Amino acid sequence: MRKRPAWVVQKSAPENRSGVEKNESDMVKPQFHCDLWIYFTIQNWILDFGRPIVMIILPLEWFPLNKPSAGDYFHMAYNIITPFLLLKLIERSPTALPRSAVYISIITFVMGASIHLVGDSINHRLILSGYQLHLSVRENPIIKDLKPASLKKMPLAGWILLGPSALYYWYLVTEGQIFILYVFTFFAMAATVIQQGHKGFVLDSNGLFLFYNFILTLGLVVVWVAYLWNDEVLRKKYPGVIYVPEPWSFYTLYIKDSH
Repeated sequence: MRKRPAWVVQKSAPENRSGVEKNESDMVKPQFHCDLWIYFTIQNWILDFGRPIVMIILPLEWFPLNKPSAGDYFHMAYNIITPFLLLKLIERSPTALPRSAVYISIITFVMGASIHLVGDSINHRLILSGYQLHLSVRENPIIKDLKPASLKKMPLAGWILLGPSALYYWYLVTEGQIFILYVFTFFAMAATVIQQGHKGFVLDSNGLFLFYNFILTLGLVVVWVAYLWNDEVLRKKYPGVIYVPEPWSFYTLYIKDSH
């Protein structure tokens, strides 16, 4: 038998040693993060489950309706503590996640929890105002006591803001070339208003302001298209059935050179 060269023996030794180390590292068992799960459990029971209990126990005089309630403070603490616990749990993960995925996950959680905070806070105030959760919206006493005549009025500030707001929407529709999306949204809104009107529901001042915005915007777009309907230059740039020229195209064509 031939004796193996010394350099072969020296080269194979580190390879075998690294292979052993790799196998040993693969055999390491994943660690159970007991501390983090204890924190999760405690804060879930106290800040989430205990939130409505605290609101029932504490006197209402301590937390008027125009100020955050005890449940709101509990929910705020939950929204602040939970993202840090999630980040700590992700840091201990054996598989490194992309930073963008981590940021998107945390931001999504915070946004969802914040929306839930707003909804829960509104729900709490509705209950204190006499809203009955076991009844539908139409059958609730506080809804029946509303006066539609007062809801139909839009304040003077709304009428003053209507022009500038509709002008911005006109610019958004024409410059952004979202006329089809705008039309679908407008007709869906109009159909909803008509359907709810048959059921006895009417728009409040905010709903009227938005609805009138869409109507006035549609009128501005129609006037804009009619004014430039026979423009040969713009017709070449915007061929097809949907002809809505952009304001900046009109500016570079007729206004820019005149200055």
